[in-house]
Amino acid sequence: MRITEIYQSIQGESSYAGLPCVFVRTTGCDLRCSWCDSEFTFTGGTTMTLDLIIAEVEKYDCELVELTGGEPLLQPETYELATRLADAGHTVLIETGGHRDISKLDPRVIRIMDLKCPASSECERNLWSNLEHLRAVDEVKFVIADRADYDWTLDTIRGHRLEDRVKLLISTAFGMIEPAQVVTWMLEDKLRARFQLQVHKYIWPPDARGR
Repeated sequence: MRITEIYQSIQGESSYAGLPCVFVRTTGCDLRCSWCDSEFTFTGGTTMTLDLIIAEVEKYDCELVELTGGEPLLQPETYELATRLADAGHTVLIETGGHRDISKLDPRVIRIMDLKCPASSECERNLWSNLEHLRAVDEVKFVIADRADYDWTLDTIRGHRLEDRVKLLISTAFGMIEPAQVVTWMLEDKLRARFQLQVHKYIWPPDARGR
């Protein structure tokens, strides 16, 4: 596999925010979201075997592990890596863009899946069949950049009845919209979702690597 970095930090997003976590950041992504904060993963990286990746993860003696990117499901070996980490006793999260098939993931793996809003410029890439493979333990994330994104998110959540099916995460595109504005809309619409900030961007500089 091509790996950009493996490091320990705290979870900055999702319902696991604040918990110590080891991140395995893969190299490569086939999306180009307008607000992407990880362009450094598009190229480069280091070729590592699954054994080497797992050995590096185990150095941190940490239960929670997240596979992220880039887009981790771009590399077919990710499915086996996730299974082997779960076999080793880890709680495994995968953060994926929502345009790649999640159905082949080990059922022990917790999916944190984006649905791309219009302002991302990648909305048409959403793989809607993925919704059929989500469980109550999984999480769906929407990144909001403007009012049109919020309206699209609300229509999508209500149209697919996601409030009763999965954990919902509402994020703001960092620096593009005031968080208070999105929270106000959520309260007005009684949206049953978790509003979240990217905690790591407030602890460390927003462009810091390995955090």
